[in-house]
Amino acid sequence: MAKLEAGKTKTYTRKDIEAKMYDKLIGKKLTEKLIVDCFIESIREVLMQADPVARLEIRDFGVFEIKKTRPKPKARNLKTGEFIYVPGRRKIHFKPGKLLKQFLKEG
Repeated sequence: MAKLEAGKTKTYTRKDIEAKMYDKLIGKKLTEKLIVDCFIESIREVLMQADPVARLEIRDFGVFEIKKTRPKPKARNLKTGEFIYVPGRRKIHFKPGKLLKQFLKEG
């Protein structure tokens, strides 16, 4: 499973997802790898096609949203102290579903 170094957050990768799918599907490794790769690529493609905002809802898991940020005309560079203009951009936001929220609250 995921490696955990002192003082760092546990990070899960595609291999962890593949291992979970292998346990559930009991098939060939190649099959799970293709399924996970295809799933992740599909999510990436859908989010990259966003025009300019989008929402990807995966039932019982959560929602990925692409949102626009407002420009910041008076942001300050902390090193030099000068005011700079930061243009608006798009960012991705994830909102967990009910099951994940309940799990996180139980802690």
